[in-house]
Amino acid sequence: MRTSIGLPENVEAALTYILGIVTGIIFLILEKESEFVRFHAMQSVVAFGSLIVLKIALGIFLVPLALLIPPVIFLIALFRSLIGLVALLIWILCMYKAYMGELYKLPIVGEIAENLLR
Repeated sequence: MRTSIGLPENVEAALTYILGIVTGIIFLILEKESEFVRFHAMQSVVAFGSLIVLKIALGIFLVPLALLIPPVIFLIALFRSLIGLVALLIWILCMYKAYMGELYKLPIVGEIAENLLR
């Protein structure tokens, strides 16, 4: 099925994840017809937006602690690396599922995305 942009629905849904929150927002604005694409775009915004906020929060709250307790720097680097790895896995999984035409909902994030579209 084609979308209002003119791409096949599965291709457009996969593209919503390419640049994370950026492409999610772009496709939310441009796509008017396909609820499938709009869902994936919103899920991209919520998932990657949440991961960005988490990384920033780690920096804000743990960096001052690291100045007092130097070994905490290692923990910060470890947590930030784990968040990056999780983001990569989510990115690959979501693009694959969208391209396969599946309305895959990430735990918690998928429900939030669906509720935001109502």
